[in-house]
Amino acid sequence: MASPTRDRILQASLALFNAEGLAGVSTHKVAAELGISPGNLHYHFKTKEQIVTVLFWRFEQKLEALGGGVARIAAVDDYWLALHLQFEAIAEYRFIYRDMAHLAREYPELGRRAQALTARNLLAAQALVTQLSASGVLQASSEQARILALQIVFTTTCWLSFERFIPGRDGRDTDPGLAAFYTLTLISPYISGESRAYLDYLKSKYLG
Repeated sequence: MASPTRDRILQASLALFNAEGLAGVSTHKVAAELGISPGNLHYHFKTKEQIVTVLFWRFEQKLEALGGGVARIAAVDDYWLALHLQFEAIAEYRFIYRDMAHLAREYPELGRRAQALTARNLLAAQALVTQLSASGVLQASSEQARILALQIVFTTTCWLSFERFIPGRDGRDTDPGLAAFYTLTLISPYISGESRAYLDYLKSKYLG
């Protein structure tokens, strides 16, 4: 049975990492946020790395679960929903992609896992673009499909970092739907006529 204190530590750590950055949060700060002693926290997690590792694993599991639905995507609206859910997960664990350089430097094993995660995301994106091309939703050559998949993974991975530099935004109030729409614009040049109506609808919704 999971310890309530352990779960509270993970929840508080996630909130602090997201709000203040991975480098700026210590285990002592997490303990102070929860109103518990550092010794109590260290009973459950000996190091900050152990906390980050569990949170990274949860993020991996969430993305893997979302990836299980890729085979059912057969239309542009299906893909928008899949992207929306993916960006929700990225926003929930936003410190991971936002602070990736620090994470990889401080915790090399997690850096290797992040590389493996990116490789899996790229393979999934390539399979999806191929799948949409085969079903007639997209009209793209194999080379175009390969580049498109790379662009999609780049956008989903770097969106939060980019959004922090947009005037009036700091990456904390990201809109998963808007992020999903902008990602979908990458496939706009390749969308068949019958599938373009939904993209036009999203354009009117998010851009007015």
